[in-house]
Amino acid sequence: MKLTFRLFVLLIALSLGTGIMEAQPAGGFGGVQKTDVQLETSHVWKDVNYAGDDQAYHTCDIYLPKQERASYPVVIHIYGSAWFSNSGKGAADLGTIVNALLKAGYAVVCPNHRSSGDAAWPAQLHDIRAVVRFIRGEAAKYKFASSFIATSGFSSGGHLASMTAVTSGTLRAQVGTVDIDLEGSLGNYTSESSAVAACCDWSGPIDLTAMDCDEHMTMGDRSPEDVLLRSKLSEEPDKYLSLSAVSYVDPTDPPVIIFHGEKDNVVPCCQGRKFYETLKAVGVRTEATFVPEGGHGFAMYTDENLQHMIRFLDEARKKEK
Repeated sequence: MKLTFRLFVLLIALSLGTGIMEAQPAGGFGGVQKTDVQLETSHVWKDVNYAGDDQAYHTCDIYLPKQERASYPVVIHIYGSAWFSNSGKGAADLGTIVNALLKAGYAVVCPNHRSSGDAAWPAQLHDIRAVVRFIRGEAAKYKFASSFIATSGFSSGGHLASMTAVTSGTLRAQVGTVDIDLEGSLGNYTSESSAVAACCDWSGPIDLTAMDCDEHMTMGDRSPEDVLLRSKLSEEPDKYLSLSAVSYVDPTDPPVIIFHGEKDNVVPCCQGRKFYETLKAVGVRTEATFVPEGGHGFAMYTDENLQHMIRFLDEARKKEK
């Protein structure tokens, strides 16, 4: 099956449509959730601005587990949208990933970020780095245990979660001819660290120079990454390398767990496999689950996979102590 850009946009549009959201059962297309998901929480804050400005795309929702504690380890979970949406936090896998994290005792922060229409890469990475710094800067107010902050995300959210992890502690990098600022200067807590302790990648694109790595895939004439980079792979390949998590992997990276469907016809499974192999080759602690019947979100959020994610994060926390 060949995936054209038009079909890709259609899938994303469906994932954000309220009619589909109401009808879609849990475990369906990655970012699709019912709008009336009831989460068991002790506290919820909606539309908190993490950047110190008045922009809706710089807001986040904060959820604390039902069991009250002095502080909670934190997971930032990022919605998928092919980087097209700047307001997807309310559909960020609430009934599946977020629910499982809350039940396991993790505080969850679901941020908006600038879309590819708002700004070119690496603005989206700067936004997520600002979220990490905000969590440390506001730890006392929101009961965040800032000693453990992890990233998680689906699809393009998985890309941003992975990029934040593999560039953790790196302010700037030279990728071929591209000199890229990985940190940015967004928000009121620029003196805080944006390092993270673990990452969960759900179906994320990892090597943007090879989105057709599956023989049945093609991204058409104008892909989402073209829009994000304001370029084309044939003209400026180093820009696409700068967008690719595999370009930054080194032995100091935090542990990463990967989930990818072998029947994913939006982000091919070979992306997840390459990430796993690249991390493993340099000695980064990593695990991967490749689901034989899994699609782009479909059949991915089983109890087994969600508990695997929790076990991996719990183990990462133990190693941090």
